[in-house]
Amino acid sequence: MKIVSCNLNGIRSAHRKGFFDWYKKQRCDVLCLQELKAQEDQIDVKSMFSKNTYSYFKCAVKKGYSGVSIHTKIKPDNVIYEYGDKEFDDEGRYIEVQFGNLSIISLYAPSGSSGEDRQEAKFRFLKSFKKHLIKNLKSKRKYIICGDWNIAHKEIDLKNWKGNKKNSGFLPEERAWLDDLFEGGKFVDAFRVLNQKSDEYTWWSNRGNARENNVGWRIDYQIVSGNLKKNIKKQKIYRDVLFSDHAPLIFTYKI
Repeated sequence: MKIVSCNLNGIRSAHRKGFFDWYKKQRCDVLCLQELKAQEDQIDVKSMFSKNTYSYFKCAVKKGYSGVSIHTKIKPDNVIYEYGDKEFDDEGRYIEVQFGNLSIISLYAPSGSSGEDRQEAKFRFLKSFKKHLIKNLKSKRKYIICGDWNIAHKEIDLKNWKGNKKNSGFLPEERAWLDDLFEGGKFVDAFRVLNQKSDEYTWWSNRGNARENNVGWRIDYQIVSGNLKKNIKKQKIYRDVLFSDHAPLIFTYKI
């Protein structure tokens, strides 16, 4: 199973930049998108996707904000549009499709970089979402969670880690949250299972020629439940063409 995921920073903007022409060439089974910044009736599904694609959207109540979607060649058995926290479900941050005992999730975690209020909201999200994950692990389902987590886990995951220790996205509390998620192999960072190299980033600031100089952060992940670790076969961060301030992730699983 080939899964592509990407934060588009606006689905209509990415469409104009050729993202969906590129996506069709990937021949993936599932596409997970984040930060749509549009309502469903503003999205030109027919021009973006082929006729045999099943598309599901969870848009934010607030227009022009957040939003996630999943697009699949295989019709899912079930679609879940929320994880159970109204504050963040209303922001359009979670959607899940189920195929038998496999769940694929498109996730857009809050950013805390705009101020203290949003950082506190981010901490609330991390607390409630962790409860959701741990609760569902007991079901012994298999999970692939694709998205923008807005956290760089290790020093290897951002260029200027020394200067960002007190900044949102690399705070000790955020990194510890991922440590706890990965502890004991409950979940694994699919990218790091196959690739331990440095300078492998998925997001770059629009300022200071960050992308040209590869001064970036790895904040986009496909995180899988431990029972899928052996099924991770290929990974790639696609950086050749600029569709967004984030790069698409391309993973292949033996499922």
